[in-house]
Amino acid sequence: MADYVEEYRLKISFSDGTSQIIDFGPFLKNHSHPQHDKYRRLANFKQFRIERGNVVWGKDWDLIFPVSQLYQGMVAPPPF
Repeated sequence: MADYVEEYRLKISFSDGTSQIIDFGPFLKNHSHPQHDKYRRLANFKQFRIERGNVVWGKDWDLIFPVSQLYQGMVAPPPF
């Protein structure tokens, strides 16, 4: 489960009952990829969802963060 908190922060709750607030701001500001640029707008950032256990944005998973990485506090998309 993921809930919007503020700015670029989401509260991620895991199946073991733990949760943490993850700040995606530094990633969005430091990783300039044209596909990610639109998620710097908060209106677009807030359009996240959980699919197959991952936090994703966009119809075709423009931006994806595996929950397993988020559980460890890592904010990095998987390599393609």
